[in-house]
Amino acid sequence: MGHLRIRSRHQPFEVAALAMAPICGVLLLTLGVRPSSVQMSMPVPIQIGWEIGLIAVGAGGLLGILWPGRLSTGLGIELASVVVFGTISGMYTMALLVVSGRQAVAAASFITALAVGSLWRAVQIAIDLRRLARASQCTIHESV
Repeated sequence: MGHLRIRSRHQPFEVAALAMAPICGVLLLTLGVRPSSVQMSMPVPIQIGWEIGLIAVGAGGLLGILWPGRLSTGLGIELASVVVFGTISGMYTMALLVVSGRQAVAAASFITALAVGSLWRAVQIAIDLRRLARASQCTIHESV
């Protein structure tokens, strides 16, 4: 059997972004402030869902990274979190661009990078989970 390579689960940029997401979500909810682009482009229930989503993806993503149990479980939790993080980051990018147009180019570029990075990490995790499943099957067949 070949060498099983799982990408690091402790990527500093990902951890920093996931750690900041729930802080941002809690501050938005408790202070009752929202970016004007979000207020103008999203109905209130979607705005609240977006804020709760920030809290959930941050907490879930960090939980997945720090998961003490099975590697596949931790990777699965992290996968779900980064997919949703990429999605809600994309929602914010669209809100920025629709409301502010060219004036939002700088902010939209960075938020888009966050969305793309999240989805890129999701692809890496999916590949790692597939490798892990194949390695598990090889181990089962070798022991039989």
